[in-house]
Amino acid sequence: MREVLLITGGSRGIGAATVRLAARAGQVVAFSYREARDAAHALCDEVAAFGGEAHAFRADVASESDILQLFTEVDHLGTLKGLVNNAGIAERQTRLVDMDLARLRRVFETNLIGSMLCAREAVKRMSTRLGGSGGGIVNVSSAASRLGSPGEYVDYAASKGGLDTFTLGLAKEVALEGIRVNAVRPGLIYTDIHDSYGDPTRVERLQGNVPMQRGGTAEEVAEAILWLLSPAASYCIANFIDVSGGR
Repeated sequence: MREVLLITGGSRGIGAATVRLAARAGQVVAFSYREARDAAHALCDEVAAFGGEAHAFRADVASESDILQLFTEVDHLGTLKGLVNNAGIAERQTRLVDMDLARLRRVFETNLIGSMLCAREAVKRMSTRLGGSGGGIVNVSSAASRLGSPGEYVDYAASKGGLDTFTLGLAKEVALEGIRVNAVRPGLIYTDIHDSYGDPTRVERLQGNVPMQRGGTAEEVAEAILWLLSPAASYCIANFIDVSGGR
């Protein structure tokens, strides 16, 4: 049975770049999207045009039932061999004193709990202890987990800090089950996620704080993700690649 790579939040930004790169390398790719249906289907058409194979599925990773349905759909495509936990949200920049419970729940349910539930379903399918043939998981964290994002979005930073801890624990938990778990931590990357929290020029505003004096691209992050999933990283678990220009 053919092998499938699943990427959550794959319709735009880092997720879409990873879909393209993986499909160009000949991988069968499945990806989820929450709202961007047109962008998701356009990406599938783009991949098909260069001879690749990508399948889009609507799923909100903050919903366990959506996640279960997503993995059932992927099972129909082939054997899950890799998971990229990329889906994530950030809300408008503000201080903690102005954050309500609903916002905190949205951020943590998507960025942390959703990633944990997706990883759970991936482990069920890939673990050699459970009859699987192994595989890899890459969690897309953020440099915010190291920097804290004071005055902007400490909730987002905290959710990514939790994802870092989860990466370390799960990597060691399944190390003898044929599953390698690692993470990437993007820094200031040119994607439209910045629009969602009201600061579309954030990269330009802050790139002077980056030793390389520029923002990064989604493709540069995708390269790191796919390297961690590849046989070239066969001795890497619980590793973090900071794709942040030194920031």
